[in-house]
Amino acid sequence: MTSPLMMTWQGVAAPYLESARLLVSDGRLRASGRIVAAANPARGHGAFNASFELSVPRSGDVGKGLLRTITADEERQISVGRTEDGVWLIDHGDGTQRNDFDGAVDVDVSGSVTFTSLPIRRLGLHREPGEHVLPVVYVSMPDLTVTLVHQTYRTVSVSEKGAVINYSVPDFTTNLTVDRDGLVIDYPGIATRV
Repeated sequence: MTSPLMMTWQGVAAPYLESARLLVSDGRLRASGRIVAAANPARGHGAFNASFELSVPRSGDVGKGLLRTITADEERQISVGRTEDGVWLIDHGDGTQRNDFDGAVDVDVSGSVTFTSLPIRRLGLHREPGEHVLPVVYVSMPDLTVTLVHQTYRTVSVSEKGAVINYSVPDFTTNLTVDRDGLVIDYPGIATRV
């Protein structure tokens, strides 16, 4: 894939839309997107919207990203980036914090389908069967709190159309359907591509 794509996912359990412009070429990925979420007391958040910019170089590691959220009460922003020596630089606008996050090379953003595709693509799980337990820099929405989580990605099946990847964290597991480029089509219980 070398031409930019627009992809949109719609929430299935709660009112939610995510739309992203993706440029996937030569192993690189650039993504610009927006999330609009209605209040969801079950997930502990009010209504918010968010925007993100993300670049992933040929290595598959996250290069840099910028996220912004807006709620009725406030606006927040965070930049994340990983240096060549494996140190994450996290900046909420009040100075840069440095952390190695247990060697993490991936970022996941709660409520974002786009970010779920990153480890799948980097590891080629949509092309070759595999299983990996990964340390991941996890950014919660809409407060943009950053924590370290461990996520497991396991190939369930691969076909000409794409793959099914089992995704799990300690209190949640699901089978993601991805296309031939490793981009999520269906995230059961969360969102589906429209």
